[in-house]
Amino acid sequence: MNTSMNVVFTGGGTAGHVSPMLAMADAVTKQYRDTDIHADILMIGTNEGMEAQLIPDAGYSFATVPKVPMPRSLSRDLFAVPFRLRKAIKQARQLLREHQTQVVVGVGGYAATPVYLAARAEKIPVIVHEGNVRAGLANKLAARFAVVVACAFEGTDLPGAIHVGMPMRSEITELPVGPTMKSEARLSLGLAADKTTLVVTGGSSGAMNLNNAIAGALHELLETGAQILHLTGREKIVTDRQGNAIAKPGYTQVEYIDGLSRVYQTADLIVARSGAGTVHEIAAIGLPSVLVPLPIGNGEQEYNAAGLKEAGAAVVIPDDDFTSQWVASRLPELLRDQPRLEYMAQTAKNLGIDDAAETMATIITETKVAR
Repeated sequence: MNTSMNVVFTGGGTAGHVSPMLAMADAVTKQYRDTDIHADILMIGTNEGMEAQLIPDAGYSFATVPKVPMPRSLSRDLFAVPFRLRKAIKQARQLLREHQTQVVVGVGGYAATPVYLAARAEKIPVIVHEGNVRAGLANKLAARFAVVVACAFEGTDLPGAIHVGMPMRSEITELPVGPTMKSEARLSLGLAADKTTLVVTGGSSGAMNLNNAIAGALHELLETGAQILHLTGREKIVTDRQGNAIAKPGYTQVEYIDGLSRVYQTADLIVARSGAGTVHEIAAIGLPSVLVPLPIGNGEQEYNAAGLKEAGAAVVIPDDDFTSQWVASRLPELLRDQPRLEYMAQTAKNLGIDDAAETMATIITETKVAR
């Protein structure tokens, strides 16, 4: 007899929230591919976050609830929160009923709180996955009544959390590496096949501080004989004093590349922010890194980078200290130090976890079966 596995994934706001949801959904779908059980997956987010584009593009059903941000100061908006939250919970309960949801899996973000509370009201088991060392408010709330709390980092500040790693999609966890793939990836991006390659990325929206620091030290970086692939972020191309895009032999800047797998394949060293997803991806692949935590929120990016730093797999530098002077004095030395880069790569690889999505899929399945 055909049966269904009805799962709701909820969360969003950033790609760092959406990517693990998609990875878990892919793993659940794969688990049931050759069975009589149909995986019926619905993802719930807001219409303002990145999920509104990324989830439909990935082919999953998507529904929205209103965004209910918590004001950071005493204001009229604060008094409106209970009414707005009640409305969002009501909409979420309706979505869960229509979908006949059996399990809710959340990763945090604005959409997660009303869906978590709706699931509790509907007596639907909740599973939480926290991607950062420091948990956000939504996941702290849900952890009080969730049947399972899982985390990407050891030491995450949620009681009883089990360490599973960060769910990642197969294009990252199964990414082929090695000299041949590295050369092919470089050529596909218009780079020299055999040159040491520095990749710089500030994430999907770019990072002006990283861009300016690298631009101001191009001479010293290129003197090492390395080439640079610089992902600046949309509308953040680095320009000279005349407003023209900087162009130098060995330096390639692009605003954005769809999918980072080829970019990762090209790199001998990567300069990046330390969002949870980035940290786990470079560990799973085995990439030496210079991480520049974004100084926002509750300081989670600094904590995310701590494990790689302590193991010697990454250099971590505060955003305020990541200047052209620092880049010019430190990065050339690192680019020339092949034994150190090899050590950093292997150490990162040893810390990487590439089966978190499958682990979460098993937890989700067992929760549904036990219900």
